[in-house]
Amino acid sequence: MTAQIINGKEIAAKKKVEIAEHVAALKSQGVTPGLAVILVGNNHASRTYVTSKEKTCKELGMYSLLIEMPEEVSEQSLLAKIEELNGDPAIHGILVQLPLPKHIDESKVIETISPLKDVDGFHPINIGRMMTGQNAFLPCTPYGIMVLLEETGIPIVGKNVVVVGRSNIVGKPVGQLFLNRHATVTYCHSKTKDLKVHTKQADILVAAVGIPNFIKAEHVKDGAVVIDVGINRNQDGKLCGDVAFDEVSEKAGYITPVPKGVGPMTITMLMYNTLKSAEESLTRD
Repeated sequence: MTAQIINGKEIAAKKKVEIAEHVAALKSQGVTPGLAVILVGNNHASRTYVTSKEKTCKELGMYSLLIEMPEEVSEQSLLAKIEELNGDPAIHGILVQLPLPKHIDESKVIETISPLKDVDGFHPINIGRMMTGQNAFLPCTPYGIMVLLEETGIPIVGKNVVVVGRSNIVGKPVGQLFLNRHATVTYCHSKTKDLKVHTKQADILVAAVGIPNFIKAEHVKDGAVVIDVGINRNQDGKLCGDVAFDEVSEKAGYITPVPKGVGPMTITMLMYNTLKSAEESLTRD
């Protein structure tokens, strides 16, 4: 068996066309969706992500505002800038690029962003609304995973889903989204005993541990759907995921590659959330 590739780049391109159409419709009503990104310091990876977000905003006809702050900026100054953006009607989404310098409390920053503009889906109010199945901004990578499965026609109801990883950004929320779709969800992590016992039960296996090639063929049930969230560098410096792609793709039914799998969906869903915020602002104004 050779797995069918779930091409995130193609699905993201399709979704971006749909988003651009909605953006154009909103602009005809006098509203341009606006995303503000705050970049603290000069982390190379963060700058790469931010540049990609800016480029995508422009492609889709959105307003993009980049605010750069020095590494040594005070927490008070950063929070004051967020409060200013909370009150700016031209801005519908606020994103503070993580990680932040150690002297800044990440939780305080996330909680200062208005839940109405929290397009990353990290604010405790949005997390709580997601948990209870209410209208919320969903975290972008988990949301992107759900859209990949929808667009590929992979059923979720009643399936056994195993999530390897428990981060607040991917592992925990993606499991909740599967639960909201009536799947049976198991979380595994670094303290899980006999990992293979759990992963081999998975109809859908999500790998989000940040360890190169961690999931091997021996972890995977024949015909399973394997979603690789990892973005790592191998010993040769090449991009690779958390899944040993070559061997697992011979056993799985579907698999996401790295790159061109989950990654392109993350920025796409960020744009979707910004559009959603702009649309919802019309009903509040």
